[in-house]
Parts: sequence; C-alpha cells; structure tokens
Amino acid sequence: MSTGNGQPTPVAPPTAQTTTIKPTDLRGILQYVPRFQGQIFIIAIDGAIVADENFGNLLVDIAVLRSLGIKVVLVHGIGHQLKELSALRSIPISNSDGTGITDAATLDLAIRASSRVAHLILEGLTGSSLKAAVSNAVRAVPVGIIRGVDQQFTGKVDRIDKELLIALIERQVVPLISPMAFGPDGKSLRVNSDLLAAEMAEALNATKIIYLAPTPGLEIGGGVTHEISVDALRTLLNEHPEKIADSSRSKAAHAVKAIETGTPRVHIVDGRVFDGLLNEIFSNEGVGSLVYGNDYQQIRKATRRDARLLYNLTRNAVRREELIHRTQQAIEKNIDQFFVFEVDEAVIACVTLLFYPDQPDTAEIGSLYVLPFYHNRGIGKKMVEYACLQAKERGVKKVIALSTQSFGFFTSVCGFEESTKEILPEARLKLYDDSGRNAKVMTKTIA
Repeated sequence: MSTGNGQPTPVAPPTAQTTTIKPTDLRGILQYVPRFQGQIFIIAIDGAIVADENFGNLLVDIAVLRSLGIKVVLVHGIGHQLKELSALRSIPISNSDGTGITDAATLDLAIRASSRVAHLILEGLTGSSLKAAVSNAVRAVPVGIIRGVDQQFTGKVDRIDKELLIALIERQVVPLISPMAFGPDGKSLRVNSDLLAAEMAEALNATKIIYLAPTPGLEIGGGVTHEISVDALRTLLNEHPEKIADSSRSKAAHAVKAIETGTPRVHIVDGRVFDGLLNEIFSNEGVGSLVYGNDYQQIRKATRRDARLLYNLTRNAVRREELIHRTQQAIEKNIDQFFVFEVDEAVIACVTLLFYPDQPDTAEIGSLYVLPFYHNRGIGKKMVEYACLQAKERGVKKVIALSTQSFGFFTSVCGFEESTKEILPEARLKLYDDSGRNAKVMTKTIA
C-alpha cells in the first residue's frame, strides 16, 4: 500500500505463529548472505531458552548461520537453572541474574548451573557438527560496595581476551561464553549475561547482538515494540522506566549500552518460536524487536543496482493504480530521480524528485511508496521532507505532487495545498492529460 492515503490501514507485525520466510527458501536467505558474510554476531541465550523445547532447533539455526559464513559467539545465561537448583537443594539464593548481591552459596550454585548449561550447549553444537569451546577469556573485578552494601561475588567485566576469541573464530570454533568470569586472583565472579553480551560485542566489533529471550520482544507500555531508536529507548529508560516491562528492562538497558559503544543493531527475539532466529535475521520485517542507532536508518540516492528492487517494491502499488507503471528499464534510466530509505541495508521505501529545466524554481515529488509493515512510523513524511530539502538546496521555491489516492496524506500530513493542473509546466501538463488518471494536483511553497 502506498503511503499517501492519509490514514493507511495498519498492518499487523508478525506474531509468534507467523513466519516471514521459510528456512528452506534459499532465495530469501541468500540475498542477505553478501551483507552478513564474515561479520560477527553475538547470540545471547537466556537460561530459560536453554531449557525450552525449541532449544535444539535454535542450535540448528546457529549451524545455518555458520554455514553461511557468519561468525557466531554464544553467550548464555543461567537464571532459570539457578532458581531450579536453589529449589532442588533448598538453598536460598541472594540473586538470580547477576545484577545484585552474589553470596558464597549463590556463587557455588551459579558455578554448577553454568557448567551444566555450557555442557548442554556443547552437546547440541556437537550434534550439529559445530566445533565449540568454553574459555577463560573474560576477566572481571568485583563490583564492590554499592550504597553501603557489599555485592560480594558479583563482578563486572574488566578485560576480554580478544586475541584468544578471534583465534578460535578463525579456526571455525564457536566461542561459548559463560556468565562466570575470573577475578585478578583467579577466583570466579558472577556476571550478568545481558551485560556480558554487550561487552563482548564492543570488544569484537560485532555487527549485531541477538538476545534470545522467553518474551515476544521488547515489551513497552503493555505491548511489544518491534522497532525503536536508541534515543527513544534511552529517554524511556531515564524518564519512564516503569513503561518497560521488568522482563525487558535489562536487555533494554544493555541494548542502549551496546549501541553507544559501537554495535549498530540489537535484536530481542522470542527464543521459543520455531524459525524465529532465522526470520529475524533474514527478512525485512523480522519477528522480534530491533533497537537501532541514529545512523542505522537512512535515506540515500538510489543507484542502478537498486532498479530491480525498486521495480519489485512498487509493483503492487502500480497494480492498485496508486503509482504510474514504470518498467525496470525505465526506472534504471531515471534512477537519478530516486531516493530510497534503508532499514538494515534493505530498501523499504522510495520517492522521486524531478526537476524542470525550463522552470528551475519548481520540482515534482512522485512515486512515494513505503512497505506496508512500515506504515504509521513517519517514514513517508520523512521521505517527502527530505525530497523538499533536496529541492530547496537546488533553489526550488515550489514543490508539486500528483496523486490519485494519496492526496489526503500530502495535504494533512505534509502541508501541501490542493491546486489545479494549470500550475504544471507545459510538457508536464501534456503528460498529465495523456495519462487519463485525473490525479489531484497539490503544491507546497518551500522558499
């Protein structure tokens, strides 16, 4: 559906029962391979996901990533197992997730739980024909005393042996990182696994962190937010933390930390959903939540390589007569008129800007289209505003837009005013009459 009807019908995001692509759809996956090949993904697995029946499928998905040349580092949690072990042995624990006090009894159970979880993961990776290794690459120091309270055996990351981990990765070995680090004296310290994933991503210059959690995604205000900028999330954490569900707050905070230290994208995915990991990575829409940096979404000039994508992107709108039909060859011929909007390096929206040589103070905006999944996010407005800025830089004082079904969007959202076809330059007026579309003509002054 083209953004231009003022009140576009919302399109529901994928649910836990919905898959965007099938793992067997090689064409769907392989289009992403050149983009991700050779990059490092940090996959952080909650202890609850290790205990879930879908865990075996996740390990197969990880094997798929490795087979496509994506370098993977696994970080695992133990909160679920620690609680179970505490109940089984009737030993109270001081904290389950590594963010509060870790007393001696809790540390002992955490070491046992961590060993058990690591062994389960190694078993599964071995079954998928992947080499893996647990190491002592993470060094930590005690958190110390906070607000007068000694945190005892809770640690914070002090140093990561990057050379060791890179050596493992280059030898096709998957590093498995446990939430038990080692202090200056060699003794164990408990570290929060969400924090550990963020620290690991910074040290290894990872492209993504993918948190596999027992939740549908990042839960904000009682629902799942499928996409949010780091600025918006940081503001929520600082000003309205109560709007973020308790189950999501740690991952939200560490997603912000990761992006601030150089990781472009952080995903939060329901690890209980079959094919969820692959669908999150290998589709435009994804199935979980995405936190992105300021430079993540961008508008850029289209190139000839985009011609086929633009043709496929807009053809549904052409069928509905929202946009004028253009062949792929025509798009390629006029590619310098197109701007595209990228999400995760995938084109999800476009707009054209046409200048009139015989009327240099006038330009025309056209072919505005946004994929349905991204409606109601302000992308269409951003595209129009960007086109107007580009026109203004060229000395244009008036921008024209023509639309058969989207005129409400231009007038109510973008500040255009309805006009008549007589304002069109002579050559454009002839094309307008010959088309027979009887589109509404709108104009906006930008000087």
